[in-house]
Amino acid sequence: MYESYYGLSAKPFMLRPDPHFFFGSKGHKRAMAYLEYGLSQGEGFIVVTGEVGAGKTTLVRNLFNNLPADQFVAAHIVNTGLDSDDTLRMVVSAFGLPYEDTSKTALLRRLEQFLRSCDKQGKRALLVVDEAQNLTSRTVEELRMLSNFQTDEKSLLQTFLLGQPEFRATLHGEDMQQLRQRVTASYHLGPMEAGETKAYIEHRLHTVGWKSNPSFSDDAHAAIYAYSGGIPRKINTLCDRLLLMGYLEELHAFTEAEVNEVIRDIQQEFTRPAAEANAAHGAGHDALAPADGLYNLDYLDERMLKLEKCVVSILAMLKKIVVTPPHSSHSSHPSHPSHPPVGR
Repeated sequence: MYESYYGLSAKPFMLRPDPHFFFGSKGHKRAMAYLEYGLSQGEGFIVVTGEVGAGKTTLVRNLFNNLPADQFVAAHIVNTGLDSDDTLRMVVSAFGLPYEDTSKTALLRRLEQFLRSCDKQGKRALLVVDEAQNLTSRTVEELRMLSNFQTDEKSLLQTFLLGQPEFRATLHGEDMQQLRQRVTASYHLGPMEAGETKAYIEHRLHTVGWKSNPSFSDDAHAAIYAYSGGIPRKINTLCDRLLLMGYLEELHAFTEAEVNEVIRDIQQEFTRPAAEANAAHGAGHDALAPADGLYNLDYLDERMLKLEKCVVSILAMLKKIVVTPPHSSHSSHPSHPSHPPVGR
């Protein structure tokens, strides 16, 4: 929508992780070094923790994006709120293997055969488990048992665990001693600093052909950092809305005032009216707004898409009104058929 207005080849601030936009901040570079070290060990677990939206998934996808496809086979699991048996099925399914109507013993045998087949082909199998903070102790133990698949020389499966900060507390539990002994690398990914936040924004813009249109003043960058705290996902959400507003209001320069206006809009949208909040509290659950106040990414993307479609429709209606000449009240035989009502 705003891409063509600003001469951009694509949207620079999508919410979904995309290694194409990977930005090597100081923390991300250090985390990447730990991941590469852990990967070089060829066994055990690699743990990456960080705040919501800190860029953990993008980090790992960037790592995998640079791996030779003929040497690695990677599987990614996101839904971790499952019991141990269902998690095993998800692992099997993530590697593209049949998993329905099969006993646990058969699933384990099928997975082992697959891993041995990969090894014979000279490939390493990698498993990425996202949202690891949701894993139960039994599920963690199930994943640990999968690391027992090995030959005489090496392990057949290496696992990446990505989670929010509370997963660090889980790892230090009394029942996690065996897992801790198999962790070959661990890193906590923190937020970016103010200077890195500015560089991150400009990096994403340059990736899609930005030519300093629109421009961002220093106080605009300061306001973005103050709101986002250096968290990439919050930066993306704010900047995407900022560019949309710039397109609608035909702006080519952003200052603190425009940034704060968009921040107020975002805060108003995600602050429910008191009556609605009380009703939701009485019901005990809101599918769209979890208790921690964090919205589902798919929901946010869908909401943004609907908003953009609505704006496009309004602009199309306005253009029709502006360019369509009024019919003469004295003409009983108009030369063009009348337009049907808009939206009918």
